[in-house]
Amino acid sequence: MPSSSTLSPHRIHPLQWAMAACGVLAMFSAHWGYFSAYALFKPLTMVLALICVGVVAGRSPLKKSMYLLLAGLALSMVGDVCLLMPQGFLAGLVAFLLAHVCYIALFQRDAPWLASRWGLAACIAAGAVAYGYLWTHGLPTAMRIPVAIYVLVIGLMAAQALGRATVLHTAAARTVAWGAVSFMVSDTVLALDRFVQPIAGAYLWVLGTYYLAQCLILHGMLQTLRAASLKQ
Repeated sequence: MPSSSTLSPHRIHPLQWAMAACGVLAMFSAHWGYFSAYALFKPLTMVLALICVGVVAGRSPLKKSMYLLLAGLALSMVGDVCLLMPQGFLAGLVAFLLAHVCYIALFQRDAPWLASRWGLAACIAAGAVAYGYLWTHGLPTAMRIPVAIYVLVIGLMAAQALGRATVLHTAAARTVAWGAVSFMVSDTVLALDRFVQPIAGAYLWVLGTYYLAQCLILHGMLQTLRAASLKQ
């Protein structure tokens, strides 16, 4: 059985630091226009996240939670790759939508469905405001239904994460909730930059909040998975 020091729930594994560093490299290579480097570091960041789950939480008894986390990260990586392609936005949207579905299922493993009414209201209101602004400021007709579905799903994902945090009352759950909120911020900035008008330093804002979201979700869930391993 692994030692408790190895499985300390709050320990940040070196692979997590590597993931964060790779995300920073992706962010700045995109901002400075080094797109070959960006195309390398962007998916590599999520590859490191996937490896990290296997290395850090592979012995966790919460297998279904681990597989859902892996699925969410893998689908995010697929979305990242799709968004590198000129015509890949819709495919990327679908990949990230499925990733959020996995995250919703993951966050429901140890908490009731939408346990926080204020969290649900806040996420739905934020999504409605963002979508309404996009609708009236240039969102193409063909994208209105796909984007509406996506906004609803990511809003439910964030609401479920917030509700989970209010039920579990743990630092790990709060970390995941902050990650979910950061994901909403990232996608909102991305949509505004793409459909309304270009935003100065868009790559820094979009990727910065995106990688913050994934790192927080990963770290919070790794704490949960490792804590379960300590109880074996």
